[in-house]
Amino acid sequence: MKLRAGQFHLIFPRPALVMGIVNVTPDSFSDGGQFLEPKAAVEQALKLVEEGAEIIDIGGESTRPGAQPVTEAEELSRVMPVLERLGAKVKVPISIDTTKPAVARAALEAGASIINDIGANREDDKMWRLVAESGAGYVCMHMQGTPQTMQQNAIYVDVVREVEEFFFDRIKRMSDCNIGAEQIILDPGIGFGKTVEHNLQLLASLKRFCRFERPILLGVSRKSFLGKVSGAEVPERLPAALACACLAVEAGVQIIRAHEVGPTLKAVRMTEAILAKRTI
Repeated sequence: MKLRAGQFHLIFPRPALVMGIVNVTPDSFSDGGQFLEPKAAVEQALKLVEEGAEIIDIGGESTRPGAQPVTEAEELSRVMPVLERLGAKVKVPISIDTTKPAVARAALEAGASIINDIGANREDDKMWRLVAESGAGYVCMHMQGTPQTMQQNAIYVDVVREVEEFFFDRIKRMSDCNIGAEQIILDPGIGFGKTVEHNLQLLASLKRFCRFERPILLGVSRKSFLGKVSGAEVPERLPAALACACLAVEAGVQIIRAHEVGPTLKAVRMTEAILAKRTI
């Protein structure tokens, strides 16, 4: 299995990658405001690369439940100074976490090579046409509703089957837009329009998504369902997130999106070392 993202080409199977998160926002649920200044954001990105991040994900709009959207101009003003400084400093792929095609285009021109799109439930194809034109990698994430509405009425008959059907549909629609299969990463969207029970069902069934023969990305870092299950507040949720990451790697997930890159990478590599000795 191959992943093509701009000038970057990855061949799987290989050790799982950790995607380091840098939120250039004042209101993200766990680190809002910490890296709003470009200098602080660039320093954090470089720190995460030093800890072992093989992808850096830059986002300029909070996607926490209930978060209010920002304008295209505001999002660009947040992320572009970071991307323009960071592109020349790192040799790993940079991902732009956005739902706006204009922001994605500007980010790609500044050196990003992956579009991380929580809005893959969109009906228009403007973003997908950009992905096809640019050759960027594309994270197709499942979400019910929008960040403003997603937790208001999270109802499924069978959440795993419905996420599978979403992936089947989107892969077909992206193919119709001339996006190559090698550009696609799939993300089940833990916490995006799901209850705690839905999240746990998806985590228990991650192996089902390997049928698509595309890299699977898992993002659970610091999310509220971890606290609801473990009782931990945001600063103490790392152990619960590591448990999810290790089980995900065992299930075949190739990319773990995380705030704490160093501990996540250590846990993932330990899991892989054990799995390599499995004989039954």
